[in-house]
Amino acid sequence: MAWCLEDALFGWQAAKRLWKPPLKRYLTGGWSPLSMRPGPPHFPGGLDRLGLYLHVPFCRDLCPYCPYNRVEYDEALSRAFEAALLAEIDLQAAALRRACAGRSMPVVTTLYVGGGTPTVDPATLRRALRRLAEAFGPAREICVELHPSAMDDACLEALRGAGVTMLSVGVETFSDRLLKAIGRSHDGVTAEAAVRRAVAAGFASVNVDLMFSLPGQSAAELDSDLRRLAALEVDQVSTYPMFGFPYTELGRELGLRGIRRPPGTRIREMLDIIAVRCREAGLERCAVWSFLRPGGKKFSSVTRHHYLGFGPSAASMTGRQFRVNTFSVAEYARTLPGRLPVALAMPFDRGLEMAYWLYWRVYEMSIPDGEFHRLFGRDLGEVFGSFLAGMRCLGMARREDGGHRITEAGAYWIHRLQNEYSLNYIDRLWGACRQDPWPDEVRL
Repeated sequence: MAWCLEDALFGWQAAKRLWKPPLKRYLTGGWSPLSMRPGPPHFPGGLDRLGLYLHVPFCRDLCPYCPYNRVEYDEALSRAFEAALLAEIDLQAAALRRACAGRSMPVVTTLYVGGGTPTVDPATLRRALRRLAEAFGPAREICVELHPSAMDDACLEALRGAGVTMLSVGVETFSDRLLKAIGRSHDGVTAEAAVRRAVAAGFASVNVDLMFSLPGQSAAELDSDLRRLAALEVDQVSTYPMFGFPYTELGRELGLRGIRRPPGTRIREMLDIIAVRCREAGLERCAVWSFLRPGGKKFSSVTRHHYLGFGPSAASMTGRQFRVNTFSVAEYARTLPGRLPVALAMPFDRGLEMAYWLYWRVYEMSIPDGEFHRLFGRDLGEVFGSFLAGMRCLGMARREDGGHRITEAGAYWIHRLQNEYSLNYIDRLWGACRQDPWPDEVRL
């Protein structure tokens, strides 16, 4: 009975009907749907820190389940992309300097490089990293996603020479049967060898991505993946369910009715296996979906509060605006250097910005009072006190020095809610932007 109720509450359609309106009303103060429309980019002045995101949209092989914006590698299109990217970096840096109006540029805390396969053309990546450092100053940490089949020793050496400090290897699973089922171009032996090379190369942190709830995957197969990974002594493990976005190649093949979430009992069983095996390997939960070796450096993508994005489909969050570039690589290259390739933008009021901050702090399982006060000049309890009290009453959070900590029980329920609620927004936005490079409006 319990699992039937759980599946009813957390189904794809239930998320839209039941959870989204009241959560949005409570956290942001309004019932109206969020809407993104074409608009000019906003650049923040006076920030003391800033994250950067770089999206490289090319892959040698396109995984049919992948929801991210990527196209098959083409040398001519890659050259056009690089020229446009360097122009975008220069334009955004100039706009940020104008916004700072003589004040110091913000310190770049992190640079995250995703894709696609960022190392599909290592020389292009190195030139982009150099231009970003020249334009915005060197990042304290640089994180790059890697595909097991595109990270030989020469590639790793080049990344270290370019100042990269953290790697994330997209293993997904070590099972050859499952890798074939989801259309990955590597096998388990290649994946294990790639992780060993990454660990031996001397980077500050190596993360491995593992997927679960893959088609036909058993609990025993997931357990085998985790045991095999534990022997490789990586710094962090990030685990993701198989996403069923209708706009992906897999989604279009199956049709919306063919996409099914695993039952709640299977998801809970697999999440329990992940938590137990990571704990046995000496890893502690550092986010709802991730586990980190104590004292290690955490690898994450766009959990920063303020960041600028570069490349097709890259998003930016300035505190007063959330925006996204056109998804089309050809349109991105055509637009630059004439203007920035912003497809859609949404203004943020203070309440929505605070809710955005809270969302990512809940995801990271730590909600610090001091950071909230530094950013917003208000006490966390004054704004979200009743929400946090409800979390404590449900056993999903507890007080800790300087804020709140999400509990293990809370991590499970947040995982389920996030997998339905926020992915519904992503499906609407990314699905529309993949169909039309310049949408008139997307209602979230």
